[in-house]
Amino acid sequence: MKVHLKTLGCRLNEAELETWAQAFQKYGHQITRQAEAAHLIVINSCAVTQDAARKSRQLVRRIHRDNPQAKLVLSGCYATLNQDEAQALMGVDLVVSNKDKDQLVEKTLAELNMEVMPAMSTEPGEISLFTRGRQRAFVKVQDGCRYRCTFCIVTVARGEEASRPVQAVLDEINALHQQGITEVILTGVHLGGYGSDLGNNLSDLITAILNETSIPRLRLGSLEPWELPDDFFSLFENPRLMPHLHLPLQSGSDAVLRRMARRCKTAEFMTIVQQLRQKIPHFNITTDIIVGFPGETEEEWQESFNFIQQIGFGHIHIFTYSSREGTKAATLPNQVLNEVKKQRSQQLHVLAHTMKQAFCQDNVGYVFPVLWEGYSEPLDDGRQRVFGYTPNYLKVAGIINSEESIENKTIMTRLLKVGEDYCEAERV
Repeated sequence: MKVHLKTLGCRLNEAELETWAQAFQKYGHQITRQAEAAHLIVINSCAVTQDAARKSRQLVRRIHRDNPQAKLVLSGCYATLNQDEAQALMGVDLVVSNKDKDQLVEKTLAELNMEVMPAMSTEPGEISLFTRGRQRAFVKVQDGCRYRCTFCIVTVARGEEASRPVQAVLDEINALHQQGITEVILTGVHLGGYGSDLGNNLSDLITAILNETSIPRLRLGSLEPWELPDDFFSLFENPRLMPHLHLPLQSGSDAVLRRMARRCKTAEFMTIVQQLRQKIPHFNITTDIIVGFPGETEEEWQESFNFIQQIGFGHIHIFTYSSREGTKAATLPNQVLNEVKKQRSQQLHVLAHTMKQAFCQDNVGYVFPVLWEGYSEPLDDGRQRVFGYTPNYLKVAGIINSEESIENKTIMTRLLKVGEDYCEAERV
């Protein structure tokens, strides 16, 4: 049976697809990138915003229209929050809520009566590593969140915190490394809360990975900037733990952060950033910012803007606030006018671009071990432009001969100059 896996939304959704792909293969089925050729299609939906929920519905309809014969399984946050609506969508054969995601493959095969072919069952092959190419994979280590930020519907959809045992994570990483994966990214809804239900913490997990696997590069996904273990910062002294963190700030105004029910004040955030930058040269801090949160005054916005400028982020994901039914923020007074939100968003985009260019410039002239990816662009002179990432997650581009391949190789590389979307670089 040919299985096609599709996702909308976060890295956690991508990590779950990776796990399902491996499981389907163990049962003897084949993963295909072509939805039109699939006998079974699994969609991992998103509902972080109303627009994401709409896109999830559109994707289901399009997939069914393009391949009406395929069985269609719908999971994820949209399917969990709107189960009746999801089940009523044309073409949907099975809805699997987030709480049953770990059994999605088994439930699908059993409830949809899909034929299993054990004679073809083999060890997972590299075909399952489709989400980020053959050199990088997401590993889900944790699900759920005990906190309730007032803008967030995901914690409602994902439920209580649940961490994977350390040994299960180690086994998955070792298996991925044997398949040729060079870099793994740990993901979770509340990654910093890892181990709260197991009696350990994120530092314990990272230490175990560094000690008991040989994976060359380890990254962390989005990490809330609170409850970090005391020994967390010293872990980055190990060069296998990449010097980049995505720490969602959401606002640079303490008054707005209180309305968001965020647990990290700006002064605490500043301390974290300073500690990381003092310990590790060229440490890259990226973030999320919500523009136009309910009640955000012009004074609060300016305070936020100034704080963001003071920190100097390497990259910012900018979200214009949109009301999300089922969240407390949707009921708050003094919703910000759309034209005001748009103006503030544009202002922040300009600052974000300036800061990103400045951070790239700070790295020019230095040599880094760059992990090169498979994607390339042909050039007019017959050569090709290839792309990779530094340890601190700067995208770099280099030029090689057309017959050459450096995919999944880590090569010492000097950054030469800043381009619009990447740093130009040369091999050393």
